[in-house]
Amino acid sequence: MLGKRAAERADAGQAPPARRAKGHSYALASAFFLAPMVLVFGYFSWWPIIQSGLLAFQQTNLVDPAAWVGWQNFANLFADPLLGTAVWNTVWFTLLALLFGFPVPIFLAVVMSELRRGGWLFRILVYLPVAVPPVVAVLMWKFFYNADYGLFNGLAGLVGLGPFPWLQDTDWAMPSLVLEATWAGAGGTVLIYIAALTSVPRELYEAAESDGASIWRRVWHILLPQLRGVLLLMLLLQVIGTFQVFTEPFVMTDGGPEDSTVTILLLIYRYAFVYGDFGMAAALSVLLAVVLGLLSAVYLRATKAWSST
Repeated sequence: MLGKRAAERADAGQAPPARRAKGHSYALASAFFLAPMVLVFGYFSWWPIIQSGLLAFQQTNLVDPAAWVGWQNFANLFADPLLGTAVWNTVWFTLLALLFGFPVPIFLAVVMSELRRGGWLFRILVYLPVAVPPVVAVLMWKFFYNADYGLFNGLAGLVGLGPFPWLQDTDWAMPSLVLEATWAGAGGTVLIYIAALTSVPRELYEAAESDGASIWRRVWHILLPQLRGVLLLMLLLQVIGTFQVFTEPFVMTDGGPEDSTVTILLLIYRYAFVYGDFGMAAALSVLLAVVLGLLSAVYLRATKAWSST
C-alpha cells in the first residue's frame, strides 16, 4: 500500500515528504552560507551603483550637504561644449582600436598556433605586457614617445626619419595612445584565441591542408567560421573596454594637446576631482552606463540571430 502511494506521488511529480523536507533544509543551509557573500558583494558592488544613480540628481562636493537638483546636472552636462569633444575622441579611439587592436591578436594567435617549435616562448613574450602594471607601461611608452630623447625618434633618426611629434600633435596623439593600448592589451586576447583554436576539429584543418589549401584560405574558411562566437564576444568586450579608456590619456597627455585626447572617463574625472562637481560626474557616468547597456543589448540580439544562421 505504501509502495503504491509512493508510486502515485512519483507519477504526480511530487517527492515524498521526507525528501521535500531534506531539500528545504539544504536550501536553507545554502542560503545561510551564501548570505554573507551576497551582502558583501551587494554592499561593495551594487550599493555604489545605486548611490551614483542618486548622485546624478544631486548637487554636492561630498563635504557639504547634498541638494536635490533633479535633471539640472544633465542639462548642464549637455550644455558643456567639451562633452561633444570627449564623445568624439572616445569614438575615434574605439574605431582606431578596433581597426588595429582587434585583428592583431587574431593574427598573432594563428601564427603561434602554426609554430611547430618554440611556441611557448612566443606566448610568454606576447603575454609579458599584460604582467606589467598599466601605469608603469604607460609611463614607459611616454618615455619612448618623448620628442627629444625618446626611443622611437631615436630609432627613426637612424634611418633618416623624424623626429615625430608623437604626443605633441593633435593628429599624432590619438594614434599613439591606440598603439600603446594595443601593445598592452593584446597578450590576454591572444591566449584566449589560442585556447579557442584548440577546439577547432583537427580533421577539418588537416583535410584542407591535404587538399593544398593555403594557410590564409584555411584561416578564412575554417578557423574564423569556427571561432565566430568567440570573435563576436571579444568584439563586444573590446568596444566596452575602449569606451572606458582612461589611463592612457590621463597619464600620457592629460587630455591634450588642445583637448584632442579628452575621453569620456577623463571628463568624468575632471568633473569630480578637478571641478569638484560630483553630481555632473555621476550624471555622465549614468549616461555612459546606459549607452553601453543599450549597445550591448542591441549587439547581442543582432549577433545571436546572425550566429544561429
